[in-house]
Amino acid sequence: MKKRVVVFVALTFALTWGLVFWLMLTKTPYGSVLCMSVFSLCMLLPALCSIVTRLITREGFSQLYLKPHFKGHWRFYLAGLLGPSVLIALGAAVYFLLFPRQFDPGLTALSQSLAAQGAADVPAGLLLAGQILVGALFGGLINLPFALGEELGWRGYLFPQLCKSMSPNRAIVVSGVIWGLWHAPMVAMGHNYGVDYPTAPWGGIGAMVIFCIVVGAFLSDLTIRTQSVLPAALGHGALNALAAAPVYLMHPESYNPFLGPVPMGLIGGVGFLAAAGFCMARLAKKPPVQGPDGQ
Repeated sequence: MKKRVVVFVALTFALTWGLVFWLMLTKTPYGSVLCMSVFSLCMLLPALCSIVTRLITREGFSQLYLKPHFKGHWRFYLAGLLGPSVLIALGAAVYFLLFPRQFDPGLTALSQSLAAQGAADVPAGLLLAGQILVGALFGGLINLPFALGEELGWRGYLFPQLCKSMSPNRAIVVSGVIWGLWHAPMVAMGHNYGVDYPTAPWGGIGAMVIFCIVVGAFLSDLTIRTQSVLPAALGHGALNALAAAPVYLMHPESYNPFLGPVPMGLIGGVGFLAAAGFCMARLAKKPPVQGPDGQ
């Protein structure tokens, strides 16, 4: 187990960090087409590295966690598809209840963005409502290919390997730390937290590690309950689709990603914190029985 984890983590970090450091060395600006294309490519690398690790360690491909196992598990698929939108909405609601003056019903940020694109006549409220509806219902499916690229590595390979030598909850924490640190150079470039804040980039990297542990608890529970990464991939895709949506509901000058209303913030993430607590308490009380083939 230890050798397989080391090989997988070393390969995944070497390829991902190598690509992102290349962006840094070439001074590619964050948010550019090239930068975001490379970031998207990086999402596929955990799956690729899990395959390479299986070949190097001669483990084989009998435990890919790709079988859907939909029968009797439909509620976990529903939780993966719709759960993130509910948890994001819950966190945003708590944030705006605590900071009501930051709520912007006029959608100033979105209106300004539309005006800059020459689409000032587009109704911002209707547009945002449509995007949220599409993201909530179909975001997991739309983003499934790239989300599956990550989940086949993190929840489909690393997490089960760790579970062979430790409890599921400890595996959630360890895999979450690794997953968070994997994002480190992307965060340093400005991903999720920007660059203009005290303690940058270390504060953002630390926040990302915590976020990945919390979200990883939710995604790992979906995986371990169904013995499939597909519900987790749906959840990961849905999260990516809607994570930034709450920003458009607040005054632009008030935005602090470390607090919220986005789920990466301490307050904006209370929905995922609650879900993580529930999942880890359930796993500690009664861990599910591992299937004979892990599939």
